[in-house]
Amino acid sequence: MKNRARSWAALCLAASTILLLTACGGQEDPKNLIPFEEETERVVNLFSPMEKTDPNAENVARTASDLTVAMAEEALGITVIYRTYTAEDYQDKTYDEVCLERARNNMDDLYLLNPDTILALGAEGRLMDLSGLDSAKNLREIIRTANTVDGKLVAIPQEVVAYGLFVNVDLFKQYNLALPETPDDFLECCRVFKENGIETPIGANRWWLETFVFAQAYADLYNGGNTEAEIAALNSGASRYSDYMRPGFEFLQTLIERGYIDAEKASVSEAIEAEGPDFLAGKTPIVMAYWGAANTETAYGKTDFEMQVIGFPSSRGQMPVMPMTGWTVGADAEHAEDAMKMVDVITSDEALQLYSETNRVISPSKNVKVDCVPALKPLNDRIEEGVYVLGSNAGMNVEQWGNTCLIVRELLNGATVDECMAAFDALQDASMR
Repeated sequence: MKNRARSWAALCLAASTILLLTACGGQEDPKNLIPFEEETERVVNLFSPMEKTDPNAENVARTASDLTVAMAEEALGITVIYRTYTAEDYQDKTYDEVCLERARNNMDDLYLLNPDTILALGAEGRLMDLSGLDSAKNLREIIRTANTVDGKLVAIPQEVVAYGLFVNVDLFKQYNLALPETPDDFLECCRVFKENGIETPIGANRWWLETFVFAQAYADLYNGGNTEAEIAALNSGASRYSDYMRPGFEFLQTLIERGYIDAEKASVSEAIEAEGPDFLAGKTPIVMAYWGAANTETAYGKTDFEMQVIGFPSSRGQMPVMPMTGWTVGADAEHAEDAMKMVDVITSDEALQLYSETNRVISPSKNVKVDCVPALKPLNDRIEEGVYVLGSNAGMNVEQWGNTCLIVRELLNGATVDECMAAFDALQDASMR
């Protein structure tokens, strides 16, 4: 059950990256009856969470990702065969489990993978090194760091998935509160809200509370100028993940004990569905979500109050948290050469400009800038300043996002902070065997 829950936590990441992708029911093209044409056709088999029935569909029906794939098809003379994941097709198997199985059996060429899967397959040597691609030269350093395994760049995303606190500015102004910078600031805001009749100041769910932990755990690691050495110490066992994680878990425990988070409700709540209605109704001042939720009217893209998206409280101020998915190529894929060329096109600056403008997201390329909605400006400003932490990093031997989500859930269900830290120690010990 724990492995399944971790995979579902990671699937949220891929889902946020391809949130608007079409869902038409995937089919493979019928086999060509003419052997000669079948042998000479250049194809790339792509596996991802999205569904698509016809690679030649009109562009008006395509999402940002589809548009970049169409760009590559035209530029390279390649046909992309979509092979897609649906829960009903795979029943109890999660997306991550299916990706691992397919990649280990060389069933596809190109994959959209979550961080834990990137780490696992990269460590097994099953992913191509993408560092030689032209598009790789334009990547932000954070992308290269997050997707490098054993010295190889094994994945490149089409967007940077940033998480922040979505706050009702009107309520903060009503109670003369400044937007919080540090953990103490945040606790004081929650105290004031609680004393003024707001029963639960923080709307939470079972997926994203780990963002508070990452902001406090890794504020110095990623912003103190010694990132590489600190990660090396963690991988060797010289430093302990539990020492980094403890302050964040103690902070969450305080939020629970003071009633600022409803732990029982959060432990069973789906993202946005549970806390969203109260936030939109002005009953809950604070929720957490990913960047794209501010652009989507079905989430928080249209509110009746002033909303801002800020970073999570940390010793270094408001801190964005950024986990990532990425496109990868199987090391032994049948069409690996053409798949590599595909990645080079869909992650080129030209394609990323199109993708970013269509979905209004942060680009992995340092050369691509897109205006964001006003609500996202505080979060975007921090990221552009180079201030953030990673919620996933393939260079760490212990997978971060999914494991931390699971252990936070244990805290919500009554585990002590010490028990949670013991779980991190066990994961670290297992990674070094």
